[in-house]
Amino acid sequence: MIVVLSGNPRPHSRTLHLAEEVGAALAARLAQPVPHTIDVAALGTRLLQPADGQVQDALDRLRRASVLVVATPTYKGTYTGVLKVLLDQLPPQALRDAAAVTVVTAGVPQQAEATERHLRELLTELAAVPVDPGLAVVEQDLANAGTAAAEYVTRIGDSFTPAGVS
Repeated sequence: MIVVLSGNPRPHSRTLHLAEEVGAALAARLAQPVPHTIDVAALGTRLLQPADGQVQDALDRLRRASVLVVATPTYKGTYTGVLKVLLDQLPPQALRDAAAVTVVTAGVPQQAEATERHLRELLTELAAVPVDPGLAVVEQDLANAGTAAAEYVTRIGDSFTPAGVS
């Protein structure tokens, strides 16, 4: 199962759109169903409510994913706090062996590189296996999200064969 996780605190963000384009391109390449999307902006304050049903559903989907597309804009030099709040609710090793595609948006390439590195470290801590390279897109290129996603999936090509996806 492919799951797209957008960590942008704004609903219907360009980061979400880019992540969904990457998820769709991966699903097509791997002959998988359309990915399920988790948008942390839609979870809102429920992220802070213990045992909220929608948050628990999101966490369950993350644990069951064989491929994760985890996207975030760059905020203060790293991923967003709301993304961290959601992922902090997972137990250790919760994402064991899930292939994790990092998708980062930023104002300039240097910001994207730093954020992507931090996001990879977070996902590795949860036992996911980050795909190398991740995708970094600067704001001026976000209007071409579909093209960026298709080019990225072509670039990772046949070297991307996640466990649990046949």
